[in-house]
Amino acid sequence: MKLQSDPHSGANTITGYGDGYVEINQNPYTHAVLLSSDGAISEWPVSTFETLEAGHFAQMVDLKPELILIGTGSRQRFPKPELLKALISAKIGFEIMDSQAACRTYNILVGEGRQVLLALIVEAI
Repeated sequence: MKLQSDPHSGANTITGYGDGYVEINQNPYTHAVLLSSDGAISEWPVSTFETLEAGHFAQMVDLKPELILIGTGSRQRFPKPELLKALISAKIGFEIMDSQAACRTYNILVGEGRQVLLALIVEAI
């Protein structure tokens, strides 16, 4: 699926998404990523939803986003509450959704100029 983005905004945007990949700034990635609206694109060391650990969420806090979108793969799944403690303690808002919805929502928020971080699980096909 191709997504619309504003190429003149200067922000990182999702330009496509499909089985086994996400396209950021027209570059494909086949692994989980942390994507900041104005910062680096980092590999997120998560292979599947089941492998999520508290440290993966603590890594997000260090980036100091206004809001975090967590894309959990092909369907929406909620991490165990104890994994989310770092986000809650840091008072960082977060939303959990399937990865396609997270990509679309990320682009909308970036278009509004929000400081958003996308934590995206890309499932292998």
